[in-house]
Amino acid sequence: MPAPLLLLTDIALTFGGTPLLTDAGLSLAAGQRIALVGRNGSGKSTLLKIASGEVEADRGTRFVQPGTTVRYLPQEPDLSGFSSTIDYVQAGLGPGDDPHRARYLLEHLGLNGTERPGEISGGEARRAALARVLAPSPDVILLDEPTNHLDLVAIEWLEAELAGLRSAMVIISHDRRFLANLTGATLWLDQGISRRLDQGFARFEAWRDKWLEEEEVARHKLDRQIVREEHWLRYGVTARRKRNMGRLGRLADLRQARRDRTAPTGNVDMSAASARRSGAIVIDAKEIAKSWGDRAIVRPFSLRVLRGDRVGIVGPNGAGKTTLVNLLTGKLPPDSGNIGMGAGVELAFLDQRRASLDPSMPLAEALSGGSGETVTINGRSRHIVSYMKEYLFTPEQAGTAVGRLSGGERARVTLARALSLPSNLLVLDEPTNDLDLETLDLLQELITDYAGTVILVSHDRDFLDRVATSIIAFEGDGRWVEYAGGYSDMLAQRQPPEPALSPVVRKSKNGAPPRPEKGSVPRRKLSYKQQFALKNLPAAMQKLELQIDRTGEKLADPALYASDPGQFATLSDALARYQAELAAAEEEWLELEMLREQLKG
Repeated sequence: MPAPLLLLTDIALTFGGTPLLTDAGLSLAAGQRIALVGRNGSGKSTLLKIASGEVEADRGTRFVQPGTTVRYLPQEPDLSGFSSTIDYVQAGLGPGDDPHRARYLLEHLGLNGTERPGEISGGEARRAALARVLAPSPDVILLDEPTNHLDLVAIEWLEAELAGLRSAMVIISHDRRFLANLTGATLWLDQGISRRLDQGFARFEAWRDKWLEEEEVARHKLDRQIVREEHWLRYGVTARRKRNMGRLGRLADLRQARRDRTAPTGNVDMSAASARRSGAIVIDAKEIAKSWGDRAIVRPFSLRVLRGDRVGIVGPNGAGKTTLVNLLTGKLPPDSGNIGMGAGVELAFLDQRRASLDPSMPLAEALSGGSGETVTINGRSRHIVSYMKEYLFTPEQAGTAVGRLSGGERARVTLARALSLPSNLLVLDEPTNDLDLETLDLLQELITDYAGTVILVSHDRDFLDRVATSIIAFEGDGRWVEYAGGYSDMLAQRQPPEPALSPVVRKSKNGAPPRPEKGSVPRRKLSYKQQFALKNLPAAMQKLELQIDRTGEKLADPALYASDPGQFATLSDALARYQAELAAAEEEWLELEMLREQLKG
């Protein structure tokens, strides 16, 4: 086993009276790449700061091999004191380092080196800090969320750049694919304790789930053992006569072990407030276009979004993803073309920059929208403290100003607020930034189970593969193309098809397109029956939706099944029938509407 370049042992640290780290460690040998994972607030960033030497632990030791160079990427870098980004990056170079590498890294990260630190965004500052970390090719690189604020092109470039370095690395990231492609070991930080898997992140989640299952079995066995001991204590003859202190001591030890062997702290229990169902067609965009000055942001683009679709939008920073979203949701008028919004669409929007958050606003007020001590989800009033706990906040944080929260905590606040608003169209602009992996899993489940429609802007390849039903990709020069499936499906479809597999038009012997068969006349309009159905189906669908709502309200009565099982069964059958009739009516209406437009075109 090679000697470690960086070693942390028996690390403990307490913040504000609460232990954050109790028994954490880290061993990093030359060339090793370790994924550091754990929930937001578990102490990942703090452990990385201890490893870099920026924070001193209350207990434990930090050892760095003499002569080892260590570089650390913080989440919020400080560029003050430098006149430009190139000066900031070059200041991190050593005597023998290549000065040209600083400019090479800045250019690949979307900067030119002339930017003034006081005038750039937080994302640009992080990219400059990333260039400063990588420029000297150090022995040890400590990266805290390096992919935040990077687009897909930059993420894939960074992945290749890091893979080509000989440096040892510890990486914190919410990007599963990034971690899986780069790491060969995983350090899991949970309840202040670190556990190591000597395999890359690709194997971690299965290992973690198995460990948690075994822990749950052990906890269950311990609970049963406590019950047996308590039964003996209350009803055993010996207990009544002698009060056997040895067994009493054993019971106390078991109870203490039960307290110590707790489950992972907190669970995010996300639920989105739902509005009434929207129409079958949510967004119908026809040849929409938008330009800023001489630059075309969206060239003529058509898209139909149906209820239940999960549409992902990808493209480099500055391509116009947010502009496209604003066009599709009616926030921005197109220069040309038409956009139709479906009936009954109610929009909830998660802002990428968390701009809706007032830094001075207390957490409880930010979550409730200023509505007092309660928040209403799906018509049910919830106390704000109860709602806070669902998003891993403690009651003591209710008065904490939003500006004092971590990046991950601010992300959870914005998410909680967006999901509390009644909606049937959910627009998420970079929702995965600063979220931990467990919260990402739950967000994925929420999007999958959401009764409405979702438009999602993201650079997270794995997340898009898990949730998207189609991808709208930027193809350059204002052109956007929709692909069926997730991100990987989009990449496969972008490849030029094999000639033998290309769709071909059937031709006649002389090579011309085939003529219509004799006697066949192209239909130019809908039949009377079809026109009648197209006109009357919307009213029929509205009636069915009303019947579904009324029947559902009756079935929601908890006393119905006990008092009248027959009525409960009748209503259940009726609800299933109404839902089937509504689905069939919507399908028929959609087919007729598409046929009408085709004939019109």
